[in-house]
Amino acid sequence: QAQLVESGGGSVQTGGSLKLSCVASGFWSVINAMGWYRQAPGKQREMIAAVVSGGSPHYADAVKGRFTITADNDHNAVHLQMDNLKPDDSAVYYCWMATWRDNWGQGTQVTVSS
Repeated sequence: QAQLVESGGGSVQTGGSLKLSCVASGFWSVINAMGWYRQAPGKQREMIAAVVSGGSPHYADAVKGRFTITADNDHNAVHLQMDNLKPDDSAVYYCWMATWRDNWGQGTQVTVSS
């Protein structure tokens, strides 16, 4: 069964760093794109970083210069290095990988305190 397993969430203070990781298993299709979304309470899920296979990463304006996405195609993994975190970054973060359909991780909580 195909699944995405996330790790690395947690709680930090403003200005701190966290690294999220996501590993795919059970995939028989080619992974065409990888990325990270987040959803804060009362808000819609939003894309914050994504990369198409062989392409350049794209970032939401809110995280440009602070977050870095890294795709590890050899291991079907994607990572998100988050630096200079702010309270507005607090949300549940979801890993996403696109095959012939969208695949989602279970979500990991990130909490940034002021």
